[in-house]
Amino acid sequence: MGAIRSARQAQPVPARRCVAALAVLALSPLLSLAQSSRTPPPPQPPTDLDGGHVYTPPGPTKSVEIGNFYLKRGKFKAAVSRFQEAIETRSDYAPAYLGLGKAYEKMGMKQKALAAYQQYLDLLPSDKDAENAKDVHRAMDRLREGH
Repeated sequence: MGAIRSARQAQPVPARRCVAALAVLALSPLLSLAQSSRTPPPPQPPTDLDGGHVYTPPGPTKSVEIGNFYLKRGKFKAAVSRFQEAIETRSDYAPAYLGLGKAYEKMGMKQKALAAYQQYLDLLPSDKDAENAKDVHRAMDRLREGH
């Protein structure tokens, strides 16, 4: 009998709480579905007509960064490829021409190095910047004297 008394003495749960709890339980799958529909799906990599993935360049800044990495390691063809990739992405990106000039110079391709260095100087934002590019001017003089 003691167990019966303790059950009777327990506070009854108000009906409103029960209804609210049941409503939350019933609606929780809908709430999670609504929240997940607000979150956009992750971007899918571009594909070609056959459904194969297509390479997308990382952008000129990153391409130049990778090109400089290759340049420092003596992998000049890989560096040229990355600098050209940066130029294809953004043809007015001066640092890509600077790196391209350095790579061509290391490969002994004097005319291409001169053209890349000249393009770099032409793209600098001001004449003062172009004048201050002493290393490039020295490299160009060195290449011209080597003719």
